[in-house]
Amino acid sequence: MNMLIKPLVGTAVLVLAACSSGPKPADWELEAKTASERAITAWMEGNTRVEAVEFGRALSEVASTGRVDLVARVELLRCASRTASLVLEPCAGFERLRADAPPAERAYADYLAGRLQPQELALLPASQRAAAGGDAGALKAMTDPLSQLVAAAVLLQRGQASPAVLQLAVDTSSAQGWRRPLLAWLGVQAQLADKAGDAEQAARLRRRMALVEPPKPAAGSRP
Repeated sequence: MNMLIKPLVGTAVLVLAACSSGPKPADWELEAKTASERAITAWMEGNTRVEAVEFGRALSEVASTGRVDLVARVELLRCASRTASLVLEPCAGFERLRADAPPAERAYADYLAGRLQPQELALLPASQRAAAGGDAGALKAMTDPLSQLVAAAVLLQRGQASPAVLQLAVDTSSAQGWRRPLLAWLGVQAQLADKAGDAEQAARLRRRMALVEPPKPAAGSRP
C-alpha cells in the first residue's frame, strides 16, 4: 500500500504517513511528507520564513496529483498549526478549495474556526468528537501534541476552555519546545490572571514568557 495523505488523524491534524509495507511510495508523497513535517516544526519554533518555503514545497508536490482533497488537507494542516498557536484567522488557502473539497475536510475547516455544526460532528474522528465537549481528560488522552493544542484552541474560541485545558496547552507546548504556541498560551493565562486581580500570578507568567522569547540580536550585529 502506498504512502497516503491520511484524512483526519487523532483529534485535529491531517498528516502524511508512510505505510510499513507495500510498493515504494511515489516521490511526491515522500517529498510532501518531509516538507510538511519541516513546515510544522519551523512554525512552532517561530521560523516563519522556513515554514512558508516548506509548506510551499508540500503544496507543490500534492498539486502535481490534481487531487483537490490532498491539496485541501495540506492547507488545513497549515491552518491547524496556526490555530494551535492561537493565530485565529480565516483559512484562506482552504476556502478557495471549499466548493470542491470533500465533506470531512469542510467539517474540519469549520471545526478549526469554532463554527462546527452539530450535523458535522459525525464527520470528525472519534477522539476529536470526545474532545469537543471540553473535557480536559479527553484532551490529555490524545497522543498527538498538535492535536491537543488545536482542540484546546477550538474550545477557547467557543469560550469553553477551562483552566485545566489552558494548563494542558501550556504543558504540551513546553514539552515539545514549541516557542510560538507556548508564548500564546502563557499570554492567555496572564490575561486571565490580570482579570482575576492576581498580580503575582500574572507577573510570574510574564517572567516565564520573557524566558521563552527568542534572544534579540546585539546592536550592530549582522542578521
